[in-house]
Amino acid sequence: MRTLENALRRIGFCHVAGVDEVGRGCLAGPVVAAAVVLHPDRHISGLCDSKLVPESARERLFVRITSEAIAWAVAASDPREIDHINIHQASLTAMRRAVLALVPLPDIVLVDAFRVPELPMAQRGVLHGDRRCSAIAAASIVAKVTRDRQMRELHSRDPRYGFDRHKGYATADHLKAVSRFGYSDAHRRSFRPATLFDTMGQS
Repeated sequence: MRTLENALRRIGFCHVAGVDEVGRGCLAGPVVAAAVVLHPDRHISGLCDSKLVPESARERLFVRITSEAIAWAVAASDPREIDHINIHQASLTAMRRAVLALVPLPDIVLVDAFRVPELPMAQRGVLHGDRRCSAIAAASIVAKVTRDRQMRELHSRDPRYGFDRHKGYATADHLKAVSRFGYSDAHRRSFRPATLFDTMGQS
């Protein structure tokens, strides 16, 4: 998974960042992005798309990534911003914030699938990047662990929706809770899946 990063370093890009986001398809909670510049001499085994890594392994990898990376940063776009500018723009905004928070700034950014506008450095989109590029996979894991922790914190404040279990995704239990209690401040008002109306109609 480090082939692309190593190739870029050989042609003069010293700090190669990977960036990814999680929470794009949720009904509730923020979209969270992470950017990571891995250390070229500190191999971290087990890096993969965060969706393919068990939770306990993600937590262990998070500790290794954040302690051994040259730089890492996280950023988010909250539900209010998502509703205001739409989820696609909010995801790009969160990724841009994460990249620009890196110290030092990277020489080039590898992005999962598409480009992030208004970055002041080179970038390259990598199709299925979280499975093909270690820096993007690391960013995926950091973003996922960070967001899951935030969703557990939201659950501790308001346990009615079960955020600790589904992390804001549109599971049957989540939809039933919304049909019973309505949307909370953590929900995205612009997300109105047909299944939600079906569930509300059956309640």
